[in-house]
Amino acid sequence: MTDPVCLIKNGPERSFSVQQEAVEILEQIRQPVVVVAVVGLYRTGKSYLLNRLAGKKPGFALGRTIDSKTKGIWMWCVPHPSKPRHTLVLLDTEGLGDVKKGDEKHDMGIFCLAVLLSSTLVYNSMKTIDNNALEKLEYVTKLTELIKVNTKEYKKNTELMRVFPSFVWTVRDFSLDLESEDKPITADDYLERALELKQDADAPPDVEKRNKVRQSLRDVFAVRRCFVMDCPANGETMKRMEELTDADLNSTFVKQSQDFCSYVHENAWVKTMRGGRGLTGRMLGRLAKTYVEAICSGKAACLESAAISLAKIQNEQAMAEALEFYRKEMENNVQLPTETHKELSEIHTAAEKQAISIYIKASFNDEENEHQSKLMMSLNEEYKELCKKNTDKSEEVCKSVISRVFASMEAGLKDGSYMRPEGYKEFYRALDRGVQLYRSEKGKGVLTEEVLSEYLKNMGVVAQDIVTANREFEQKIEEQLQKRLERYEYIKQQVIRDLKRSKDENISQLKIKMELENSRADEELQRVLMAKLKEREILLERDFKDKVKQMEEDINNLKLEKMRVEERKGLGWVGKTLETVLNAAVTYYTSGTGTVIRSLFDMNGSEWGNAIATKRPKTN
Repeated sequence: MTDPVCLIKNGPERSFSVQQEAVEILEQIRQPVVVVAVVGLYRTGKSYLLNRLAGKKPGFALGRTIDSKTKGIWMWCVPHPSKPRHTLVLLDTEGLGDVKKGDEKHDMGIFCLAVLLSSTLVYNSMKTIDNNALEKLEYVTKLTELIKVNTKEYKKNTELMRVFPSFVWTVRDFSLDLESEDKPITADDYLERALELKQDADAPPDVEKRNKVRQSLRDVFAVRRCFVMDCPANGETMKRMEELTDADLNSTFVKQSQDFCSYVHENAWVKTMRGGRGLTGRMLGRLAKTYVEAICSGKAACLESAAISLAKIQNEQAMAEALEFYRKEMENNVQLPTETHKELSEIHTAAEKQAISIYIKASFNDEENEHQSKLMMSLNEEYKELCKKNTDKSEEVCKSVISRVFASMEAGLKDGSYMRPEGYKEFYRALDRGVQLYRSEKGKGVLTEEVLSEYLKNMGVVAQDIVTANREFEQKIEEQLQKRLERYEYIKQQVIRDLKRSKDENISQLKIKMELENSRADEELQRVLMAKLKEREILLERDFKDKVKQMEEDINNLKLEKMRVEERKGLGWVGKTLETVLNAAVTYYTSGTGTVIRSLFDMNGSEWGNAIATKRPKTN
């Protein structure tokens, strides 16, 4: 993208709509996405921070007046500067608290969407972190009204912490010294001290309200960081921020902003849903639609329902795309008839591997492997049909060649040239000459010997009318039938190898994806667990006994789930579900009731197995 575009547009009566242009851009992004959203009061420099994260300018419009420039949520997708094959999606949100709007519900919707769509949420404020600045974050306390975790609402805050983005507070135009009690502190210490809960009998009456905001931030954001930044330039120069280079700015601000960008680039994680399931750009666009529809309907956005809805749409499309890719690859690379079945098998193997990869990368939350199993059955059916077309085409070409190379011999049979003394010798010579011509021609395909065997078998019947004792010819017929049986067994084993290899390829690629998701799930749980352990220590120090008790329960549950994730690492039960389905497919297609192998030799409407079994009786 050369320029940002509007992702979510404001509509009448506090409604929102996802813009098709942005969705089409996201549709093209099949890579994992790292999504960074910046929220905060209007006219505080949010857009400028995002432009620095993009490393490009111009970018998001900065504006030079007191009026808010950004409306709705704007999006800019750029290659991730430090994560190869990842896309950095930057979201610039409409400024909160715009006096011209005066609409808290609208602001709440913008804030909620920024949280739901991002993997890192940057809150941008001015001057200091004080009670006034914290009160502006009252939106966090209301998130639980707009977001449902699942239909059961089980342990809401802990579940929200698992799926919520990391939280970065940037304090702009900061002019204080980072010191407390005459000792230097870090910006992170500054934030954590501001979020400390108050428990004091002499505290003012609004302490509960103040604690609620602080507790909400602590409850839902497992990772919290803070960056303070000096004023970038003087007042007049600030009006030309889009034009300025780093050399024109305050050197301290340049260093601070670079530290902020480096942190976000290195530490912002891939946008995931619960369980470490990473999103691509296409999934993000569909998720945005789901969340916008929920918020506009006045209902709470349910994370579980969104995941289920996204999975159904995504997996069906991923399956269709993988199947379509396979069909085109086979159409472009297979010239019927193939000289050997091995040639067809090798093309199928390469195309199937890529098709599986396309599905695995694009699929989302296919827990029961339902769609992957359907895909594999569809690929097997496609391969089976292609094998049948290959043999049909081979049979057609072979019969055409036979008709041509044995034409003179057939003419001799019709005019009775061989029905005379020693005529059978001439017949044999004509037959051998035709066989040599037949075998010398290329491009006959996989049934070269099978069709010849069928023809020679018929000639064996004719030969009985020419000579009553033709043991030599009978022996040739038996040899051809034996070769036919051996050929059948070879192709049968090749098909079985194809099916087993297909199963192994599916399991192998699924295992890689599951290991990545389990790793992300483990990181997700580890973040939340560490945050809870840290919070428990703080609560113990401040004697919040009732909160500590609840915290202990959450910690124990998280530890148990973490153990389950560890047990699930590797292939896991999900992979075993797919393995069961694929094993059943292999058994079916290689058993007597299967049709793939036998259909390869289905000639003239009768099964090859029957053709083999019905040998011409030997003459006396």
